[in-house]
Amino acid sequence: MQDIKELTLKELEAVLMKWGEKGFRAQQIFTWIYKKGAPDFSQMSDLTLDLRKKLKENFALYSLKLVNQVVSRDKTAKFLFSLKDRNLIEAVTIPAEKRTTGCISTQVGCKFACRFCASGLLCFKRNLTCAEMIDEILSLKNNSQQQLITHLVFMGTGEPLDNYDHVIKAIRIINSAYSFNIGARRITISTCGIIPGIKRLANEGLQIELSVSLHAADDKLRTQLLPVNKKYPLKDLLLACAEYTKKTKRQITFEYVLIKGINSALPDAQNLSKILRSLNCKVNLIPANPVKEFKIEPPNKLEILLFRDSLLKTGINAILRKPRGQDIEAACGQLRLRNEKK
Repeated sequence: MQDIKELTLKELEAVLMKWGEKGFRAQQIFTWIYKKGAPDFSQMSDLTLDLRKKLKENFALYSLKLVNQVVSRDKTAKFLFSLKDRNLIEAVTIPAEKRTTGCISTQVGCKFACRFCASGLLCFKRNLTCAEMIDEILSLKNNSQQQLITHLVFMGTGEPLDNYDHVIKAIRIINSAYSFNIGARRITISTCGIIPGIKRLANEGLQIELSVSLHAADDKLRTQLLPVNKKYPLKDLLLACAEYTKKTKRQITFEYVLIKGINSALPDAQNLSKILRSLNCKVNLIPANPVKEFKIEPPNKLEILLFRDSLLKTGINAILRKPRGQDIEAACGQLRLRNEKK
């Protein structure tokens, strides 16, 4: 039976109209599901008994099962959820002074096997559905202390642009005033550089944020760190990013994980400045989160600051992102990996 969370507001309105119901009933149902968190149609008390019966006969309201939850000293919380088919996925809440960011997964596992990310170590299983991604947000609200998710990043396990249609549909539901009402500019899609997806996204008319995992300034090193670079090399990726910023008038964020002895020396910073200086962009510098399986570690503080300052001196807007949740191994895929290895 189809999960009702697979339907956009317009799709639900169309179903209800066929049933002879008024279109505004869709708004009421959305409010019950997304704002009030109703787990069952029977609780939707302002709907008629006949409509509640029809909803129950035609749709399901599935939910995720919480398997594990760990909370960091900095209040970052990581959740391990079980899907209906018993596959496991992760999601994270990251509280700050005036915001709480939810980080959700888009796939079970990941097929892109970046050399510093635990997500690919257990291999790709399948895409998440639109409803399953929506369920991650509902589950974060129900299981976290923060309750209100103000910002959302599709930056957990998996590659969002490899699950394009389901991700975009989920974003349109999330953005609805009758759903979570999270503004488009508070929603970020993170990609390892899937060029066809970036081009499609530029034509969606969505004011969302785009984040591109870069991590190297030349093809040789980037291919070592991100094998996807073989298919979508740096030159083509940067051209696609330039076209994206021109078409959308939106700034792109480049993610750059600093790995000791790999990509964190001053020449690396200088090369990065050269390839980005003509783009409307900013750079998020992220000290590597240690992953035992890869034997990687972050540079020392001085090396990190020198790298950042080198970018700033050349006019690149570089931001040093504070590591979060390191004491609970909050990086993508780590909690799922530990659980699967038990």
